[in-house]
Amino acid sequence: MILSLTQFAAPGADSSLPSPDSLSNHIFDVRAYGASPNGETVNTAFIQNAIDACTASGGGVVLVAGGSFVTGTIYLKDNVTLHIAEGTALMGSTDISDYATDTHKNIYANESHMDRCLIFARNAQHVSIEGKGIIDGRGQMEHFPTDGSQRPMLIRFLECSHLRMRDVNLINPAAWTSAWLYCEDIAVDGVRIDSRVNWNGDGLDFDGCRDVRVRGCSFNTSDDSICLQASRADRPCRDVVVSDCIFVSKWAGMRIGMSSLGDFENVVVSNCIFRDISDAGLKIQMCEGGVMKNMVFSNLVMQRVPRPVFMTFNRFRLGVDTPAETPPMKMMGGMQFNNIYADNSELAGIPCGFVISGVPGHYIEDLVFHNITLRVPGGGTTEDAAIQELPSFVDMRPEFSVLGEKVPFSAFYARQVRRLKLSEINIETVRADARPAIVCEDVDGLDIRNIGFVGLVAEAEKMRLVNVINSTVHGN
Repeated sequence: MILSLTQFAAPGADSSLPSPDSLSNHIFDVRAYGASPNGETVNTAFIQNAIDACTASGGGVVLVAGGSFVTGTIYLKDNVTLHIAEGTALMGSTDISDYATDTHKNIYANESHMDRCLIFARNAQHVSIEGKGIIDGRGQMEHFPTDGSQRPMLIRFLECSHLRMRDVNLINPAAWTSAWLYCEDIAVDGVRIDSRVNWNGDGLDFDGCRDVRVRGCSFNTSDDSICLQASRADRPCRDVVVSDCIFVSKWAGMRIGMSSLGDFENVVVSNCIFRDISDAGLKIQMCEGGVMKNMVFSNLVMQRVPRPVFMTFNRFRLGVDTPAETPPMKMMGGMQFNNIYADNSELAGIPCGFVISGVPGHYIEDLVFHNITLRVPGGGTTEDAAIQELPSFVDMRPEFSVLGEKVPFSAFYARQVRRLKLSEINIETVRADARPAIVCEDVDGLDIRNIGFVGLVAEAEKMRLVNVINSTVHGN
């Protein structure tokens, strides 16, 4: 007989727990293996015993229910579903010695302090984390200070396949919430991530993964909410769909690239809301020698997101395994941005706008921006408008701060781009602004159609085109 999860939901104080031998072959209650839900006992061995028994039997559900269970590093294995019941918390130990040292590593250089993690799986198949309960890393700075000490991630999967994560609440990691390394067939659905108590609070980081679906998730993160990465040249990041999500972040909503030795291909992001983001909504960056192409971003609402899109193509070493001589730049392009509403009218004093930048000799290619409404704060001065050249990203970590605090545009900036199309774009500047709304420099093949401008001071220079060839402007 297969027992239901509710039969082990929350035993009373007098309940006698069944022995492991009396449990179903399909449900493995960690309490039956000795785990205590008192919020103090470190239950690592008990929980691991339940996982081991589950996978040895051919698979099933490892049930965590009925209180608060403290643990150090646990290892998920083949055919195991870790179910955190509603009203239950799986809590990370606050003692770093309870975290194992054989859980692979963080892929960025100079960040080995994030090598450890709470939940780990290596070469596992058909693994799930589900339930309406909480996985709480207890990663507050008083437990894991940011002084170079070890700060464990919450979850790391390495070389795994057929992974599912549903409904669970992931909160308070000391570093990244999750890293998915070189995995395939991933579905994340209805997950809530709150990672604000420490630095580097990324949400979902998919590195060299393929066949990835993220749907209906919400993020409140201290770093990038979703990252797509490719830290190995032989492991591309491809076939990724993100939909129906809400992003709030102290850094980027969604970052694609940075760690980019491998290729990126076939990415769709749709029907999402981005709000109260400090850096960029979509941060798309190629800098370690891979190819990035075939991406569509549509039906997006952004509020108080200073750079709705920040895209860079340059050369810069980032990964711990990146060669000292970063591979040559290859290709970045083939992207469409459709049906985007971005309202930054409240962000006075903050440089806002879509920013697209290659470097001299290396163009970003084939970009389409269609049906975009952008409300910008304005306030630019004649001195800002007179800026003739912004710093280049050559040999620089590609962050917006490289460009400085003053920029000569109010809404859209593009340089080193080949075949750029802007159509059906409405730009409203809510305060007086002496800068042109659109600045394009070193662009080959510019097609502009039906751009509407409201509220500009510089009526004679709505657009500034510098070293632009093969251009077409219609309906403005």
